[in-house]
Amino acid sequence: MKTLMVQLARSLAMAEMPRRDGGKFFAVFCALALCLSSLEANASDSERATELMGVCATCHGEFGQGGSRGEYPRLAGQSEKYMASQLESFRARKRINFPMFPYTEERDLSDEDIRAISSYLSAVKLSTTPPTFKGHEDALTRLQMMDKVMIISRAEGDIANGGKIYQKECASCHAKDGRGRGSFPMLVGQYTNYLMKQVTSYIKGERPHDEEDSRGILAELKDTDIRDILAYLTSIQPQE
Repeated sequence: MKTLMVQLARSLAMAEMPRRDGGKFFAVFCALALCLSSLEANASDSERATELMGVCATCHGEFGQGGSRGEYPRLAGQSEKYMASQLESFRARKRINFPMFPYTEERDLSDEDIRAISSYLSAVKLSTTPPTFKGHEDALTRLQMMDKVMIISRAEGDIANGGKIYQKECASCHAKDGRGRGSFPMLVGQYTNYLMKQVTSYIKGERPHDEEDSRGILAELKDTDIRDILAYLTSIQPQE
């Protein structure tokens, strides 16, 4: 459809050229053609992302909500730059994760695919407020409606202490509200079990945390401090 529109615009340009300033009209035509070509590319990316999501959904859920036990992380609403960087790390074997191996081989997941799926998932919004049932829904419908809701249970811990440590040590990268920034991931709204699993990997040196020390600031914190930070993150989930 977009290609047809470009061709139509070209035909109109040729018809109008004798009656207008050729240079000005040509510039307008080029702008129109570029715009339509961009729309066509975006549509192609969206279709590819939807196709890729069919594969990702096997573990991460239809809406990128992840696994309720924290075995698979939430991807919906995550930082686009962060997701792209992690997929590139999986593909390059810089981040070792065996379940991801068959999906991130360079022959299967191109740079364009990485950009498409990262953009798609970052734009997915999951409500944190349970839906209002009208009474006529069957059990399956209610279950499907709840699948679109992201509710993280409150974790035990000293929220005040966790908030103090988080704002001092973590907010500069992950933002004060825990939503992340740039290439740093969103933490709020993520499964507590998954976050704890990743913290353990950082502390053991199995996954690099930053450039100065592969374990990062997490290695300097007490177990109770980490517990309190996770409890704090569950307390600041936005109500949407």
